[in-house]
Amino acid sequence: MSVIAWIGLGKMGLPMAQQLLKAGHSVRGVEINPAVAKLAEEAGIPVFSAWTEAIAGADAVITMLPTGQHVRDLLTGAEGLFATVTSDVIVIDSSTIDTGTAQELHVLAAARDIRFVDAPVSGGVGGAAAGTLTFMVGGTEDALSIATPIIEPMAAKIVHTGIGGTGQAAKIVNNMIFGVCLAATCEGVLLGTRLGLDPAVFYQIATSSSGDNFPLRNWYPAPGVVESAPSSHDYEPGFTSALLLKDLTLAVQAGEQTGTELNSASVVQKLYAQMVEDGGGALDCTALLPSLAGDLVDGKAVTSGVPVRT
Repeated sequence: MSVIAWIGLGKMGLPMAQQLLKAGHSVRGVEINPAVAKLAEEAGIPVFSAWTEAIAGADAVITMLPTGQHVRDLLTGAEGLFATVTSDVIVIDSSTIDTGTAQELHVLAAARDIRFVDAPVSGGVGGAAAGTLTFMVGGTEDALSIATPIIEPMAAKIVHTGIGGTGQAAKIVNNMIFGVCLAATCEGVLLGTRLGLDPAVFYQIATSSSGDNFPLRNWYPAPGVVESAPSSHDYEPGFTSALLLKDLTLAVQAGEQTGTELNSASVVQKLYAQMVEDGGGALDCTALLPSLAGDLVDGKAVTSGVPVRT
């Protein structure tokens, strides 16, 4: 079994790291949030204050950080992680960042003979806790072969997307499609309710009709219809609105950089930007429904359902 340093534990990172523990790996954590660090310690993951201590003697380093700048600051530079680890260590970045930064990191890693993959994930907190995530892995075949045994305990599916940076490309495009489908679902549920449709009845219809989609079926935004959906638990986040806004923004920026018009994604990005500005960034992304309904007050959904309005 391997010694793995995990830098950036959190809602996704901690349950993912726990899957590695269950598989028999030794995991060391690095986390600046004291509350999260405490949870990690309670789960059996020792937490170090300095990443240099955590990676000493490690076979693999996994990073899961908020932005591309955070990842760049950690990995690059004269005293960065790439300059510190030995060439036999595999570095796996499972953050969601822009493709340009990911490509740059691959170039810098190759220059130091460091094996590196960009490996963002899909599946949410539930998938992390169950070990059923999809990993989208960009990098060389050699790096993939070394990363795969580390990733396997956390994944239901591992897809080699191609050259460095394509893992991030896949994640950005996937989440862009998810966001557009979710926004359409929220608008549809809201309109249907205001036209007199019971959200539960509409769910039965839509899941067996042409409007069916993943967020509608699994993360239905109206409370009390899908028991496991965040909406049925006061929109407690599985995937926060702020994080979806981040991913949509990355997609819109990628569209601008490649001359690709992303009209739907641009509109949805603005909807989430407004929701976050209104204080809903910490709520689950499905809370766009009460946001659209005007039922988001002080960062909370103030009704238990979607009112019919005429």
